[in-house]
Amino acid sequence: MNTRWAAAQVINKVLHEGQSLTTALDESFKSIDSLQDKAFIQAMCYGVCRYYQRLDFILSLLLEKPLKAQDVKYLLLIGLYQLSFMRVKPHAAVSETVQAAKNFSWAKALINAVLRNYLRRQPELEQRVDANKIAAFCHPAWLIKTLELDWPDRAESILLENNQAPPMALRVNTAKKSREDYLQLLLDQNLAAEPSGINVSGILLHKPVSVDVLPGFKDGWVSVQDSAAQLAAELLDAKPGHRVLDVCAAPGGKTSHILELQPDLEELIAIDNDKNRMLRVRENLHRLELQATLLVADAVQPTQWWDGRSFDRILLDAPCSATGVIRRHPDIKLLRRPEDIDALVVLQKNILNAVWPMLKQGGVLVYATCSVLKRENEFQIGAFLSTHRDAEESPMRSESWGNTATHGRQILTGDNSMDGFYYARIVKR
Repeated sequence: MNTRWAAAQVINKVLHEGQSLTTALDESFKSIDSLQDKAFIQAMCYGVCRYYQRLDFILSLLLEKPLKAQDVKYLLLIGLYQLSFMRVKPHAAVSETVQAAKNFSWAKALINAVLRNYLRRQPELEQRVDANKIAAFCHPAWLIKTLELDWPDRAESILLENNQAPPMALRVNTAKKSREDYLQLLLDQNLAAEPSGINVSGILLHKPVSVDVLPGFKDGWVSVQDSAAQLAAELLDAKPGHRVLDVCAAPGGKTSHILELQPDLEELIAIDNDKNRMLRVRENLHRLELQATLLVADAVQPTQWWDGRSFDRILLDAPCSATGVIRRHPDIKLLRRPEDIDALVVLQKNILNAVWPMLKQGGVLVYATCSVLKRENEFQIGAFLSTHRDAEESPMRSESWGNTATHGRQILTGDNSMDGFYYARIVKR
């Protein structure tokens, strides 16, 4: 098979069918056995999504008129990405991309001419890219504007961080291994790593690796989880005998972390409205040898699933724009629309209002998002506090992480190597 053609089909599913990059790649890989081919296809697809606005702008300068054949356009973007960012020899990148257009014989000469023209004009074209804000930052105009309004002093650094490859962070299951012992196991495997300065059980790898080479991964000694996401269970601070609700729990990283930190809960109930994603929660708990009550349910409709017994702790990992994890999921820049934010803000509000009555007096609700947009975060919590007289914000120990917000704490992408995240801790008076 031609890997460039396979990559073009993945990009087509993202841009024209609205599939996530992860889903599109998973479908593509079902018919591919070679691990090397899979890795190459994934690198091209992530690269085109990450730098789409830049590559598309360059392509517009190289074409006399827009292409109607989208498959050919995606092959050209893949060719440009190889020439701009990958260590593929130029003649191989051009010839293999041309060969990928076997179903479009008329396009072979065009692809060859465009890619070779790029090689001749590369310095000039790159200079023109730098003069175009959308192309230079590789983000849609609406998102650039929103970040500039929310974070005028940090917008540029957020945009640049979003285009970087993310670090790989681990969470040691301290019920099975101490962090110090696991660091030694990594050292024995010649895997360079260091303890996180943010989390009690976090580790930062110097280079990402496959989970297959992580000592004891299959035995539940360690999980992959960003340092910012690891703060959720720590902020929840569940105690022995507590009843805990984890709302929007899939894929289960925070669920399992709560149980690792506090194995003596009365019960942990994890809910999510996506049946397939809830299967991942079950798989994660099984690997880590942990137990929880899992419910496929709509958080906004508690009468359909809640037994009426109050909770001591509630973690609401709210559905959000995911603008804090763009470096991990660059297709967010292509799939997210400004009107999506309006709908998400309403959904977050509805879930908050639905689960708040389930919290005991004196109980704690931790609100979390992987967003860097104020409407979903500090503005959302400000509105909630203003309409719930029994809700009071609880201070968070935050000397080592995050930025002061009107309410809660905001982590901006890249701060202490973390993803963009937001947390607020609310007590019921």
